[in-house]
Amino acid sequence: MTTPLPSNAVRGPVEHDVRTQIVLAATEHFRHFGYEKTTVSDMAKSIGFSKAYIYKFFASKQAIGEVICANCLGQIEGDLQAALAGIDSAPEKLRLLFRTAVESSLRLFFHDRRLHEIAAAAATERWASVTAYETRIRAMITGILQEGRESGDFERKTPLDEAVGVIYMVLLPYINPVLLPHMVASHGEAPAALASLVLRSLSP
Repeated sequence: MTTPLPSNAVRGPVEHDVRTQIVLAATEHFRHFGYEKTTVSDMAKSIGFSKAYIYKFFASKQAIGEVICANCLGQIEGDLQAALAGIDSAPEKLRLLFRTAVESSLRLFFHDRRLHEIAAAAATERWASVTAYETRIRAMITGILQEGRESGDFERKTPLDEAVGVIYMVLLPYINPVLLPHMVASHGEAPAALASLVLRSLSP
């Protein structure tokens, strides 16, 4: 899916081949050497640009990391949208949301340690790409709860924003890159068990 670029991340025209080259080169450098050890000078040398030229498109190394992080989070959102597409049952959507979010997060972050480093930095420092992602995940949960309330599958007494907040907190350890490595041992059974517990609490 196409993920909106953080407004503070880029300079110049949004659609530009040079920007794409920079992001691709940066992604490879981060994968091989890590986010902390890669400099803008390193990336400039790898694609034959001057550091000053790169700064025409990105304000800082973090700004490049923002775009890479947004791209990775966009892949998780794409997986979620694909899993939920065509599903009419709100309870089933909630089960799939838990399962897919955990599986996709593990695949993108835990199994690619260097990109996980970027994601962890983004979550710790509250980069715009992460806060925007969290907002969109909450919107997905809100939509599912609204569907379930309209169909009679979910209770309506709890304020909607309160219910959304609690469900998000239950899901958070499995989608937050800082917390995710500590949850790996239980990721196999946890999504289904947590989704079942949440669904029982939502019963009318």
